[in-house]
Amino acid sequence: MKNSLLNKAFATDAGSAALILRVPVGLILMAHGAQKLFGWFGGNGLAGTAQWLSSMGMEPGLLMAILAGSAEFFGGLALVLGLLTRPAAIVAAFTMLVAIFSVHIGNGLFAADGGYEYALVLMVALIALAVQGGGYLSIDNAFSEKTGQV
Repeated sequence: MKNSLLNKAFATDAGSAALILRVPVGLILMAHGAQKLFGWFGGNGLAGTAQWLSSMGMEPGLLMAILAGSAEFFGGLALVLGLLTRPAAIVAAFTMLVAIFSVHIGNGLFAADGGYEYALVLMVALIALAVQGGGYLSIDNAFSEKTGQV
């Protein structure tokens, strides 16, 4: 059973085009996660992100910052590599859903107004990756082939 679950996590129904979706979405998520966790790219870092999340009532702020930042950074890294694509995409999609309803929904659709359109696009792309897997050009596919799953 455990091996079967792992095989399902690695299995992919997608071709090489999944790479075109995985890499940019993964890099974008990594950058946003790096802002939250490390303060890179003009981000607030872990302490600033924790304070911001606490100010919105998302408590405990530090734990929420670690969870959101890690889902984005490490989930994005997994997507770029095509490693455990489905679980990484599911966790990151859930993170986008939380962002939509906790941060952006009150600002309407358009990102220019702080709206949810960008998070929604990322979430939909992540759901597509969760459904199809990492594709032919992924570490998942290499593991899947080794275990006899295609």
